Amino acid sequence: MTFVMAISFGFEKLNLGAADGKAKVIGTILGVGGAMILTFVKGIEINIGSAKINLMHPHQNQNGNVASHVDFSNKLLGVLCAIGSCCSFSLWYIVQVKMNEEYPSPHSSSALMSTMGAIQSFVFALCIDRDWAKWKLGYNVRLLTVAYAGIVNSGITVIVIAWCIKMRGPLFASIFVPLQLLLVAIAAYLMLNEKLYLGSVLGAALIVCGLYSVLWGKGKEIEKKSDETVEVAVMSTTVNGDKHCSELP
Repeated sequence: MTFVMAISFGFEKLNLGAADGKAKVIGTILGVGGAMILTFVKGIEINIGSAKINLMHPHQNQNGNVASHVDFSNKLLGVLCAIGSCCSFSLWYIVQVKMNEEYPSPHSSSALMSTMGAIQSFVFALCIDRDWAKWKLGYNVRLLTVAYAGIVNSGITVIVIAWCIKMRGPLFASIFVPLQLLLVAIAAYLMLNEKLYLGSVLGAALIVCGLYSVLWGKGKEIEKKSDETVEVAVMSTTVNGDKHCSELP
């Protein structure tokens, strides 16, 4: 989504005739394909031991499965919300490019975004659940979740992403998103006692290959821009020097 939007708004060039352009397209396809395989394909279970840690243990039933109260009649709504989330997040990457040009201060802009997000979340939560007992936080995984979301996601991640977009553009930052699925699978295995499957390994391999391909393409693109800038500077210096010599008596 970010790649398509970046091309549409002129922040990226498709340039399929060059190796770097092909690498970016192929890498994006590999990353998306790997993410789909990791998410939807299981295959053979891979037994490499267990971490013996399960943060969701109090919420499991006697069969060892996490208790679920999902109404699967709303799957279509969930899919639409997920697609809307992807589009909104991709649009945020694009908006961040112009934000960095007009307001190059990621710390204060992130603070403003977090404040507005907190206000909106508070109003939305009041509309959904008004049972104050569920708003209380104890010394458990819920407190850890809230603290992590506030400190790491809103306090650190947003600032780092904004800085990365400022330095390398929206595609460079967004290409790391599929890598999150790989890290989630590893974290779920280590902390939620979930199983690893062959599909997870194949998807992870494709994600890593896609990431490397896009990074290689972006690196080559940056090298070309740097060489062009140096060449223009040299030509400008030469022209100005010749003009100065011709004006001498």
